[in-house]
Amino acid sequence: MYTSISEFIDEWNQESASTQKILDTLTDESLQQKVSAEDRTLGEIAWHIVSSTPGMLMEFGVTVKGMLDPNNLPTSAREIAEIFRNVSAETSEALRQQWTDESLKEMRNVFGMEMPKAVTLSLLIKHIIHHRGQMTVLMRQAGLKVPGVYGPSREEWSQLGLDANSI
Repeated sequence: MYTSISEFIDEWNQESASTQKILDTLTDESLQQKVSAEDRTLGEIAWHIVSSTPGMLMEFGVTVKGMLDPNNLPTSAREIAEIFRNVSAETSEALRQQWTDESLKEMRNVFGMEMPKAVTLSLLIKHIIHHRGQMTVLMRQAGLKVPGVYGPSREEWSQLGLDANSI
């Protein structure tokens, strides 16, 4: 649980930068990749990360510049990536301006559960990590090279002359 806004912002910046690397790798064609008829496409998952972040912040009691329509999926991978770049920066700025270290201890009813505001911020980060993991699987199915997030990806190990399966 976070004890300061700067602690959250540091982690948010790291995780959103990792998510940005994934989003920047997408192509317009790859947005249609899906695992099954019942599941979201790669583009829908990407847009869910982007469009749900402001919604989650509003649920947590943070006012952000604008809500994004989750049903208005852009057809351009570049547009999705650029919008996330803005959403990510707005997230840091809104929290820096609206919450204090002391306010992180305040309780908030979120999704029907009482929790400290600091926990809500943890949910936000876990949310993008969860969906980022889903995206990497679909990226491989779409034939894209997956960038490393918490270390080199298989492709990056290969560029180093190493076999990722032997490490």
